[in-house]
Amino acid sequence: MKMSNLYAPTLKEDPAEAELASHRLLLRAGMIRKVAAGLYSYLPLAWRSIRKIEAICRDEMDAIGAQEMMAPILTPAELWEESGRIGAYGPELMRLEDRHDRTFCLGPTHEETFTDLVRNELRSYKQLPVTLYHIQDKFRDELRPRFGLMRSREFIMKDAYSFSATQESLQEVYEDMKGAYARYCERCGLKALPVAADSGEIGGDSSIEYMALAEAGEASLVWCDCGFAADDEAASTTVVVSEGPGDGTLEKVHTPGLGTIEAVAAFFGFPENGTRKSLALIDGDGEPVVAIVPGDHELNDIKASKLFGDYHLMSDEELEQFGLHKGFIGPVGLPAGIRLVCDESLKSSTRWACGANEVDYHYTGACPDRDFAVDMWSDLVTVKPGDPCPHCGKILHGGRGIECGQVFQIGTEKYAAKMGATFADENGREQPFYMGCYGIGISRTLAAIVEQHHDDDGIVWPVSVAPYEVSVIALDKKGEAFDAAADLADQLAAAGIDVVFDDRKERPGVKFADNDLMGFPYQLIVGKRGLQNGTVELKVRADGTREDLVLDGAIADLVARVERERR
Repeated sequence: MKMSNLYAPTLKEDPAEAELASHRLLLRAGMIRKVAAGLYSYLPLAWRSIRKIEAICRDEMDAIGAQEMMAPILTPAELWEESGRIGAYGPELMRLEDRHDRTFCLGPTHEETFTDLVRNELRSYKQLPVTLYHIQDKFRDELRPRFGLMRSREFIMKDAYSFSATQESLQEVYEDMKGAYARYCERCGLKALPVAADSGEIGGDSSIEYMALAEAGEASLVWCDCGFAADDEAASTTVVVSEGPGDGTLEKVHTPGLGTIEAVAAFFGFPENGTRKSLALIDGDGEPVVAIVPGDHELNDIKASKLFGDYHLMSDEELEQFGLHKGFIGPVGLPAGIRLVCDESLKSSTRWACGANEVDYHYTGACPDRDFAVDMWSDLVTVKPGDPCPHCGKILHGGRGIECGQVFQIGTEKYAAKMGATFADENGREQPFYMGCYGIGISRTLAAIVEQHHDDDGIVWPVSVAPYEVSVIALDKKGEAFDAAADLADQLAAAGIDVVFDDRKERPGVKFADNDLMGFPYQLIVGKRGLQNGTVELKVRADGTREDLVLDGAIADLVARVERERR
């Protein structure tokens, strides 16, 4: 490919709307263009990388026996009604009506479609297990699409669905998928952690997310040197808490205007986790609840939703209605009719510093069972760095991650049983399929790679997913050096290297800047001075190193380097 013919309109300035490095650089390098909010065109360079990512994905899926097919993007709404997800998925599910007033959904995932397919075809345990997958555009009507390809309304995803006769068989497929996903991330050049995750609207009992570590990640992660890793939606631990001040005697203390954890801890002169944070909420049944967590931790919304249903924090009006005072809520003297749920890490603590349910007053020395009754102990907190690992007790590290893939064990109830997807077992009895679901965000992987692989000058593509592996840069606009560069590009192409030839009539500085911005892994720079010495210059984009290669051996050298890094 000649760069003079390449459709890659670069931008000199950072686009105003681009907040993340991936969004900014993919736009600047002429790889994507915005069509509307959350909708992007993939230009030739980005599309070449997308196709390479897809090829890696296909390799790994095919290697474990998954079979590729293609299902329609449009799904009849009746299938979503069968599974019960048409309401649960919410407004993110795009819907439309055809000319016959029949409702369809634009698939964000395809559990219903694949379950409907196999329930009419797989009739015996002898046909199982079967894993089917496709790579396709998906749609979600995001309320606030942002961050370029990270959260868009149309995106490319590989989704696979497995159907097994037993839990043991499902577990085997699940383990194979976990291995394939780890290899996929490695081959794409991603440093990714497999983390325990919440199953969300997909359903299921066991789930692992593959998180690419990046400061721009939307998910907060914790992990341990022992191998444990989880996102803060799913992680559990026993928080180490301090006792409050005093000798254990219940004492009401005047704390005028001290309605925050920070202010109370400073007033008493002890750590924030020696205080108790009380949150008043209304549960999904409309009943009042006070939830209490260690003062230096937050209530985990996912855990709370599972426990309290569709809950919300009390408004000022609701606080007044139930006789509660913001900033001074606590377990002692709680008004009648309010359920008290406390984080299980507080169970052994006997000296609580907490609100006194009276404006400008707190208690110290409050003790469970003696001074108040807890209706339920449960895991409520969002785990954070510095907490103990639930597996080995060491201190947890923390960071942020971009979800590139997720695997689920769905089991039998979420889709198969609801949709009547059954097979005949060894005894001729009808049984629901044991299902698994496995997704990889192809377009999101592209963005995650750029987030991990960039510098101040532009993208730094790993060879395995680079749109072109080598760029040959002609310093002269014509003549012997130009012809030599063209010949080198042809030889590289003939040797199976993806090569782009920068033949543009531009100054060398412009060419160097564009090649760095586009991130081609190897730049072969050809000029008159080098040719006079029988050499060409090689720049390695990953570390900026430069070296002179003997002209006669340059092709063999580059081919060997590229083949080593293709993964």
